[in-house]
Amino acid sequence: MDDRFVAERYRNRSVGLTLDTQALSRYGDVINLSIGDTDFTTDTRIIDGARTDACAGYTHYGDPKGDPELIEAVCRAWQEDQGEAIPSDQVLVTASSCLGMALTMMAILNPGDEVLIFSPYFTMYREQVELAGGRAVIVPTYAHEGYAIREDRIRAAITPRTRAMIFNNPNNPTGMAYGEDTLALLASIAQEYDLVVAADDIYTFYFFEGSYRPIRCLPGMAQRTVTLNSFSKNYLMTGWRVGYVIAPPAIIQTMNAINGALCYSTPSVSQRAALHALSLRQELRQTYGQLYRQRVSYSAQRIQEIPYLDLCVPRGTFYLFPSVQKTGLSSAEFCARLLEEAHILVTPGSVFGAEGEGHFRIACTVGQEVLREAFDRMERLKF
Repeated sequence: MDDRFVAERYRNRSVGLTLDTQALSRYGDVINLSIGDTDFTTDTRIIDGARTDACAGYTHYGDPKGDPELIEAVCRAWQEDQGEAIPSDQVLVTASSCLGMALTMMAILNPGDEVLIFSPYFTMYREQVELAGGRAVIVPTYAHEGYAIREDRIRAAITPRTRAMIFNNPNNPTGMAYGEDTLALLASIAQEYDLVVAADDIYTFYFFEGSYRPIRCLPGMAQRTVTLNSFSKNYLMTGWRVGYVIAPPAIIQTMNAINGALCYSTPSVSQRAALHALSLRQELRQTYGQLYRQRVSYSAQRIQEIPYLDLCVPRGTFYLFPSVQKTGLSSAEFCARLLEEAHILVTPGSVFGAEGEGHFRIACTVGQEVLREAFDRMERLKF
């Protein structure tokens, strides 16, 4: 391919997290466990509310910072759920949390600044850091340690150029959910080294042990935390592409200015859908949090019964991240065989960083009967 007109920084980029449409069409009975897109259609009350608002005229450009009603609802819900008052000038509505993270990096990083990323990590983080001119510095976590975030490894990774850290809780792809001890550790280090914490908190309905607590709510953290949230996973609204950011006013103002050069504002209809979704949050959290917990619990049990797999039991999200080291195959080789011999599509762990090699990610975004069939097929394989 002639790439002479492509910027040098993109010529050798790796393939990110994408849907393998060719694999889906190769076999007629493929079970797709690869993409974290919830299998439920958005609640009809949300769709109907958005449709009514669209017919009432919410089809135009809106306030670039976000629909004022939605921002007010975000602030109100945050205070009710977290006990913290959030002024409206600390909220920006974004066209997805992926865009929100990219805007965050562009707003806070100078060329060459370093960002700590805990690996395995959501594959887009590295690109979002590098797109902003920063450098990703990997802090490893390991399955045999329960994916614990260790202080010695963080300190070993910090240099005078360290500007921020990205913290995903609960974690995609490992399914680990971190509690008070880890939050306190990260808060202490952030304050000691004057770092920004970009808290990717988009799976907050899916905590299986304890409950979600934002790191920004710890003492001294509100002024140095950028909290990213999304309606995609919690509210089953992946296709609406809407999320929001809570951050100090100076960062919000900068992100808003950058966003103006990219997409100006989040789609008005999606914002109205998000407004209706917030009013249903307790019901949706109870219903779908419990449902996905059951799926993950069932899947974990089945994986533990398969002799060639090992699993660090997840504590959140709707993902599992089994190890294939007993097979002697790389993650890509294993996934290829799983597709060819069992017609199951999953994601190789290598796309989530070096520490993901030797694993694969399962997304429990199909019903339990389909999960049962998938694990029955896996059990029949020999390695």
